[in-house]
Amino acid sequence: MYSLNVRDHIMIAHSFQGEIFGPAQRMHGATYVIDACFQREELDADGLVVDIGLASTVLHAKLAELNFRNLDEEAAFKGRNTTTEFMARVIFERMAVAIRDGELGEGGRGLTGLKVTLHESHIAWASYEGRL
Repeated sequence: MYSLNVRDHIMIAHSFQGEIFGPAQRMHGATYVIDACFQREELDADGLVVDIGLASTVLHAKLAELNFRNLDEEAAFKGRNTTTEFMARVIFERMAVAIRDGELGEGGRGLTGLKVTLHESHIAWASYEGRL
């Protein structure tokens, strides 16, 4: 299995509901460093997993929808705890739609898997991975 990773980041604000979250029940910010790992069984005719420029551009565009947002105010997340784990899947799903819609070009059509990792800090991160 071949893979190609691209990285970007977002800054968000949010709060959580539930005793388990302790002080994180209050509004707080997070800067996530986000890795998108694109996977395929065999390289394409050009020897690529996917065009790195397109992968970076599409990831940046999907993250721009979340950047500098208070997630508590976003209708799509009403009533949800926007944990790092939850947001990894949100970004995975947005990227999977972009891949299906051809936003990564012809090379993107051969992708078989995607893993999205949100680094909350240098000591903690979460991922969501799935087949395409």
